[in-house]
Amino acid sequence: MKTKGALIWEFNKPWSIEEIEIGDPVKDEVKIQMEAAGMCHSDHHLVTGGIPMMGFPVLGGHEGAGVVTEVGPGVEDIAPGDHVVLSFIPSCGKCPSCQAGMRNLCDLGAGLLGGTAVSDGTHRITANGQPVFPMTLLGTFSPYMVVHRSSVVKIDPSIPFEVACLVGCGVTTGYGSAVRAGDIRPGDDVAIIGVGGVGMSALQGAVNAGARNLFVVEPVEWKRDAALKFGATHAYPDMEAAFAGVAEVTQGLMAKQVIVTVGELHGKDVDNYVNLTAKGGTTVVTAIGSMMDTDVSLNLAMLTLLQKRLQGTIFGGGNPHFDIPQLLSMYKAGKLNLDDMITRQYKLEQINDGYTDMLEGRNIRGVIRFTDADR
Repeated sequence: MKTKGALIWEFNKPWSIEEIEIGDPVKDEVKIQMEAAGMCHSDHHLVTGGIPMMGFPVLGGHEGAGVVTEVGPGVEDIAPGDHVVLSFIPSCGKCPSCQAGMRNLCDLGAGLLGGTAVSDGTHRITANGQPVFPMTLLGTFSPYMVVHRSSVVKIDPSIPFEVACLVGCGVTTGYGSAVRAGDIRPGDDVAIIGVGGVGMSALQGAVNAGARNLFVVEPVEWKRDAALKFGATHAYPDMEAAFAGVAEVTQGLMAKQVIVTVGELHGKDVDNYVNLTAKGGTTVVTAIGSMMDTDVSLNLAMLTLLQKRLQGTIFGGGNPHFDIPQLLSMYKAGKLNLDDMITRQYKLEQINDGYTDMLEGRNIRGVIRFTDADR
């Protein structure tokens, strides 16, 4: 079928809304009419080249929610009419990683940047006769998708699509960074570095886990104010202020967990994050940097002598097929505030405006809402 999507054809150029053609679902695939897509910073890394796909053009978007319209042979647990969220990492449930309980590290994830379908190894999308490389095998910046069933998570149909799309990446990643990778316990002092969509979700995870003092480091003033409403106890504009403030509040013990959720990670900053971490504490690195950045500043002696832990995490270290419905059930029960994380909604044609707003600090999370005009 022919539809449209937001493409990039080369690095450091704006998104372009163009006609694309998507193939029909084959075995184990699902066709979805998209209703909403979250605008995550990771998609901006496609533009800068920080996350390089295997070719151009690239169809962006890896947070999304919609309605199933068709299923291919072999799909029995998903049916037309189901409301679904797309998991940006497929989760097969059968590979060694999934069997070991690490479904966020499913072996199918090895092909996320390759652009070819899990089902048959072909390109499912074309533009002007050329193969298109969809972000994490999804490409949610289009009003229609055909994806493998391992990336599709059925949800409660009463959840608004603009809310549901956020748990496809940002909310699940941030919340899990706190409660799973960070293993925050009641009474822990916790610092969150950067409070966009992922950071604000980590903040809510820390609150629900029982953190005592919850420090936020965020250069944008209105985001610091928002973080205090979401449950932070202290907010600082930069790391220098945070060092002084956290040391004063904790009598020099510092933060048991430091969750790094900045928009772009730089190796030169890692030592600062570890220095903010208490003896025996954990620095959780959730933010992603350029794949070309291999230089890291870190005092290795102090890492050893103070027995600190530097922990990377993807998708919050959880199980998307379990965590996504669970987090949405918490939202429905009033235990997770996702409504106030949506700062603005955009039309697909406004995608460049949305990313400008993100980069200039005007959004916690922007969401694209698809309309009939897009289809």
